[in-house]
Amino acid sequence: MTTGLRERKKLATRRALHEAALRLVAERGLDAVSVDDIADRANVSPRTFFNYFSGKDDAVLGLDPDTSPRQVAAFLARPRDETPVQALRAVARAQAAEMATDTELWPLRLKVIDSHPALLARLAAVFGEGERVLAAAVAERTGTRAGADAYPTLLAGVAGVAMRTALHRWFAGDFTAALPDLLDEAWDLLSAGLPAPPR
Repeated sequence: MTTGLRERKKLATRRALHEAALRLVAERGLDAVSVDDIADRANVSPRTFFNYFSGKDDAVLGLDPDTSPRQVAAFLARPRDETPVQALRAVARAQAAEMATDTELWPLRLKVIDSHPALLARLAAVFGEGERVLAAAVAERTGTRAGADAYPTLLAGVAGVAMRTALHRWFAGDFTAALPDLLDEAWDLLSAGLPAPPR
């Protein structure tokens, strides 16, 4: 089996498990779904399940572990004449555009998360780890120190908040708006210094 085919099969299995978990929780609720249920729906063994996800909550969220490394690589590859804000905004917009193409699973994922606070807590932990990794990349690009200097951690955190704000608005608007445009609005407000809305 070629590496490319093997990777495609792994991605297909991962997506099948994620989709099974998501749909089962949407149908029954989080507490009424087990790892065995998810594996059975995806036509794999429970052992195979644990090759892809550490537990039920992670399967429901279905977040790709390669997302942070790809985001960091894309950020570090941006043109050097861009400011860190411009570079990170461009990377985030591309990510939002990719997310918006998944018109079935992303909306379902957000609806399920909204219905289960435990999933929201797990998602916050995942986002927090992603922001820590991104802060290290910002520090590398800017010659600052993550943790010691405010800039890298603050910029990574702001990027995370901008994405979460766009996702909240996408959900609240029943997914009718374009997610990249909602993200642009958030970055525009941040870039303008968060002026108060006109009364």
